[in-house]
Amino acid sequence: MSIFSPLISLNHVSYHSSQQEGKDPILKGISLDITSKKIVTIIGPNGAGKTTLLKLILKLITPTTGTIDYANDLRIGYMPQQLTMNTLMPLTVERLLQLATPRPNKEIDGIIEEALVEVGALHLLQQLVHLLSGGERQRVMLARALIPDPNLLVLDEPAQGVDVIGQEDLYQLIAKIRDQRHCGIVLVSHDLHTVMRASDEVICLNGHICCSGHPDAVMRHPSYQILFQGRTLAEPVITTYTHDHDHCHDHVCEGHHHG
Repeated sequence: MSIFSPLISLNHVSYHSSQQEGKDPILKGISLDITSKKIVTIIGPNGAGKTTLLKLILKLITPTTGTIDYANDLRIGYMPQQLTMNTLMPLTVERLLQLATPRPNKEIDGIIEEALVEVGALHLLQQLVHLLSGGERQRVMLARALIPDPNLLVLDEPAQGVDVIGQEDLYQLIAKIRDQRHCGIVLVSHDLHTVMRASDEVICLNGHICCSGHPDAVMRHPSYQILFQGRTLAEPVITTYTHDHDHCHDHVCEGHHHG
């Protein structure tokens, strides 16, 4: 498969749940390509359909209309929005990650250690999961998503529960993973500042795709301004991360943009 071939293509996808009879579809007319080596960030107000879109990508639900095409060699690593732990059944980070892989036992330990090293969390191997800080927990969950050796990462609010400085570090780590693994990354976020700086493409969703493209272009789009009441990337934040690299992404090298 060419590195620029879509991992997933959504073609005029709409979704209408059975409980919503007589109401507008949750999602309508969604067309987009998800490719390798790109961070695609989905933003939108509450109720915009972001979670539904992720469920469609993950094959947890099927479109009401339209089609979704998947690459033959697609391997998805998924990081859910929340991890609920029962404190009456303490679980170490090592055990949590062991449960995430179907590989034979003799292979598990090396794979787990490699994933934790990649996210800077090897020192947490024997820690109890329910005692981790927000930032530590998210790094462990990111390591868990890396265990299947994915060529597509799907991250639902990856910086949830992480302080502002930790968010900067986490998004830089996500960009580093994209660069090293050449994988595609789709993430959902409510953040309008840090996450957009680390994105190659932003999709502004509100039941349909209002606008999409490079973060700077989306920021200036009237639909973005209306949805987010004029909040822009120029608002003061702490020292920012700008995605800067010397390799090409498909929309730069091939002049193609799908949205």
